[in-house]
Amino acid sequence: MFHSNKNKQKGMTLVEMIIVTFLFSILMIALGNSVASLYKVNSYTVSQAYQVSNARKGVQALIRDVREMTFADDGTFPLSRMESHIIGFYSDIDRDNSVEYVEYELATTTRLVKRVYNATGSPTTYNLSSPDEEYILSEYVQNLIQGTSTFFYYDTNGNEATATSSVTDIRFITVQAIVNIDPIRNPGQFMLRYSAALRNVIDNI
Repeated sequence: MFHSNKNKQKGMTLVEMIIVTFLFSILMIALGNSVASLYKVNSYTVSQAYQVSNARKGVQALIRDVREMTFADDGTFPLSRMESHIIGFYSDIDRDNSVEYVEYELATTTRLVKRVYNATGSPTTYNLSSPDEEYILSEYVQNLIQGTSTFFYYDTNGNEATATSSVTDIRFITVQAIVNIDPIRNPGQFMLRYSAALRNVIDNI
């Protein structure tokens, strides 16, 4: 008696295809939610690090300008304005042999700005009614909210300036910026603190 063996091959049934597609969809949704959750958790940290980096560059530029402050083209003393959240001084910040007047200010609750006023005319004058250039160094400086100064001033002996101190007494300046894009969230604030001596008035000590 002769028997014939036939190999029967089956493909995936429609039901099996639907089940596989469903499971794959569930897996992709779970993966997508995990990525979104991870991004959400870490986005603040990434944004905070970016803003700290921007603020650091701005404050470092400020310190460079402070170190190079010098007598104005009209002979005015290098340091012109010293307040808790505003500093104004003369410095050749663009190395063009013409001294600019520069102000740094925590202008709003959290915005640190730089304003530049060029020298004009002969004899030299400085028109402080409107800056020739203005830059935003950071939008997230929390000093006012934290109740602390942005600028600190010290005399020849290292004593911090008082209400009766004159700009001509100052020989050393410290800048402090507390940066945080969202004060109520972690990882919390980051403090930038730099100091500089007034190099071009050192002979007056």
